[in-house]
Amino acid sequence: MSIITRPRLAGLALLMAATLMSRPAQAQFNMSGDWSPLVHEDQPERGPGPELGDYLGLPITDGARLHADSWDASRLTLREHQCKVHTVNYIYRGPLQTRFWEEKDPYTQQLVAIKGYVSTYEQPRTIWMDGRPHPPEYEKHTWQGFSTGKFDGDILTVYTTHIKSEWTRRNGIPNSEFTTMVEHWVRHGNMATIVTVVTDPVYLTEPLVKSTDFRLNERPAGGWLWPCEYVDEVAGQKQGYVPHYLPGKSPFYGEFAKKMGIPVEATRGGAETMFPEYAIKIRAAANESAAKGK
Repeated sequence: MSIITRPRLAGLALLMAATLMSRPAQAQFNMSGDWSPLVHEDQPERGPGPELGDYLGLPITDGARLHADSWDASRLTLREHQCKVHTVNYIYRGPLQTRFWEEKDPYTQQLVAIKGYVSTYEQPRTIWMDGRPHPPEYEKHTWQGFSTGKFDGDILTVYTTHIKSEWTRRNGIPNSEFTTMVEHWVRHGNMATIVTVVTDPVYLTEPLVKSTDFRLNERPAGGWLWPCEYVDEVAGQKQGYVPHYLPGKSPFYGEFAKKMGIPVEATRGGAETMFPEYAIKIRAAANESAAKGK
């Protein structure tokens, strides 16, 4: 039997360390490629768009609700709104195609950034993977924000700040410039899932969690460009006019509830409407109302 001496043991340890360092981390997957979204989840919201007055399941504040009640979709006919970009907290849930690729240091081959491109409004995105800090709060905000990422086991976790104000849902629910987002990307073969956790101290009372699925598109077609030109869509508008409804004056109030056959209060949103127990409460209230009606 051979005897392993201390020098030989040290040499084996160095050899093992060098071997491990030379191998890529097995848990780190590669998102490079063209991806298409699967819209089986929340299709009406992500395709044609949500119904006016549908805030169900959103932990919104009173301010967000008032903003949405005043929303007039005709605002999108204004020149300054026609080509307005979806912000990063929403853009992956809209109609899109997206592409990812890696940027590595040419000498060390260390991953510097994951680059992304979204076809909708031709939006580039950078997820910095080199450990750099986020800029100070007063730095400019952009449509895609400032993102840093790291691998937690087999999950890519991304933290994004400096997001411009736009919307959380396309029926007038806004997001503020204080919005931050955590993303968890998971890949299984040619499928990927992104779980987003959006925090907004102005318009959300607690984090909003959503998931979106993608499929790797092995034969991507064209259509990556999204040219947008400003035109006068509605003639005769006064300069400076912004389509809106005054508080309590929206003609669409209660329309969604009537269409779905549910109480209006169930459509008004709030953290309580996120949980299954809320259905029990609404059902009990409806039964009590019916009993009093008798």
